[in-house]
Amino acid sequence: MPNSAECQQLREKFYNATIIERIDTTEDLAKFRIRPDNPIPPFEPGQYVAIGLGNWEPRLKGTQPEDVPAKKIRKLVRRAYSISCPMLTNDGPTNGPNGNGLVNNGPTEDSELVPVDQIDYLEFYITLVRQGATAISKPPALTPRLFGKNAGDRLVLERKITGKYVLGHFDPDDTMLFLGTGTGEAPHNAMATKLLSLGHRGRIVVATSIRYLRDSAYQREHEILMNRFPNYLYLPLTTREPENVQTDHPGFVGKQYLQSMFTSGRLAELAKVDLSPTNTHVFLCGNPDMIGYVPVGTATPENPGMLPILRQAGFRDDVTEHQAGTIRFEKYW
Repeated sequence: MPNSAECQQLREKFYNATIIERIDTTEDLAKFRIRPDNPIPPFEPGQYVAIGLGNWEPRLKGTQPEDVPAKKIRKLVRRAYSISCPMLTNDGPTNGPNGNGLVNNGPTEDSELVPVDQIDYLEFYITLVRQGATAISKPPALTPRLFGKNAGDRLVLERKITGKYVLGHFDPDDTMLFLGTGTGEAPHNAMATKLLSLGHRGRIVVATSIRYLRDSAYQREHEILMNRFPNYLYLPLTTREPENVQTDHPGFVGKQYLQSMFTSGRLAELAKVDLSPTNTHVFLCGNPDMIGYVPVGTATPENPGMLPILRQAGFRDDVTEHQAGTIRFEKYW
């Protein structure tokens, strides 16, 4: 393991960006605002970029140990993340405790819209992965290191922002339906903010399946936007709250998975709009099981994801030009 002096030399050699703010929602969920040393190149809402840290960086206590070979200890570990969006201005950080010495006051009813092309940093919405999915999985490499970092710390931000998961062509009165799970909401926040800034007239629905309401890190922003824009709706669809699992709960609704919400018609009912291929664009981001992309030659899963459900409803993803009735999703899983 490099000593502290060499670690600092490695950081100075490789790192090209600074964490300017960290906003914790839970102990395993946070927003990281990162400003690169050089200007951010133009990009489209919905695209992604890789961030990285050195293997020499310490891992957060309570995460799965990792045995890094000596020949790799001075190398970087990177992972691509969709770029999120603050959505609204806020009062900025002030002195106080929140795990990193700062308190973010958050947006107010008077806050202004903040599309991604109007800020000089990138925002990421990230879950801490504490251990591999199975007993034989490799230990997660990046987030156990990233969640040990705070405002002022340095890291790597790749220069190339890429991805085909973008708004594409749409008409001002089209319904824009964004379906995500967990932090898959990130690119949808950037897309929705762009639409609102353009004065989009059609319905904008952001539906995100999460375990608990506390996992909704942008709840305040969404509430303000719904109050301000009659055509905007955010639906946090929970799966583990008491009303999701306790059949004797007075407000029992069951587990609100996007697939069942769509097929039952409940999603359209909550959205108060006809989710028809004639006027609706659908965007999918998050858990691969929710998306339901099945490569050619692969067996169809017992529980289908949104893609086959949407195709059966008349939507298409085998297109070169997007229009109402088409589905967009990212294939980087």
